[in-house]
Amino acid sequence: MCYMIHQLANVLPHFRNTNSGQFFLMAGPCVIEGEDMALRIAEQVRTITDRLQIPFIFKGSYRKANRSRLDSYTGIGDEKALRILQKVSREIGVPTVTDIHESEEASMAAEYVDVLQIPAFLCRQTDLLIAAAKTGKVVNVKKGQFLSGESMQFAVDKVRQSGNPNVILTDRGNSFGYSDLVVDFRNLPAMREFGVPVVMDVTHSLQQPNQSSGITGGQPRLIETIAKAAIAVGADGLFIETHPTPATAKSDGANMLALDGLEDLLRKLTRVREAVR
Repeated sequence: MCYMIHQLANVLPHFRNTNSGQFFLMAGPCVIEGEDMALRIAEQVRTITDRLQIPFIFKGSYRKANRSRLDSYTGIGDEKALRILQKVSREIGVPTVTDIHESEEASMAAEYVDVLQIPAFLCRQTDLLIAAAKTGKVVNVKKGQFLSGESMQFAVDKVRQSGNPNVILTDRGNSFGYSDLVVDFRNLPAMREFGVPVVMDVTHSLQQPNQSSGITGGQPRLIETIAKAAIAVGADGLFIETHPTPATAKSDGANMLALDGLEDLLRKLTRVREAVR
């Protein structure tokens, strides 16, 4: 695990605590709602992760393109949100990650963030993967809900064969019927076989998508369960969406972790990590 985190440290500015032996954390709100909120979350998470010696990458989508309903919240404007992500990196001193959805977004987003994230539904989109790779940024590819861990080899190949060795793979559960997800923890060691850091997206794996209301549900009470299991089976990192008040979050509040619960969770997870190391 330490070797894989050091791989990231070579290409991510401000990537701290890489010698701690701990997992790394991607955390932040689902979508950038405003500058004050983003800076407040990033500062609080950085304070916690510095205290626990956990490397931290701030997460925030500049736009939500995959929405069930036309009236669902999508963002505050691309450039405005990207500039906020850039400000988070500069003022809080942490690397940042955001989603891209179309090939032409790759170069635009790469001007502002350190990691380009490929959404799970788009992980097979060859042009998108190539465009992300060619920016030279770290590319975090989320495993499709319809794929096995083993099949993600081809996504890794697309990025590497486009001249970029800096790949992360993230599991976010597998479709279970029409409106639920389950986590198959065999996928994490399977994806680590490709020599890339592997992340468990804890909060999205607890979504209950495709509800008749058009609003995704979730099971946040199981966040600790999924996170502990992921660390126990060797995840290099965790992805956790967090918000000061999930009930008022403009996207994915139903499966988010309340920000005031993050430190207690991370303390428990560091003990799991130390026990299995």
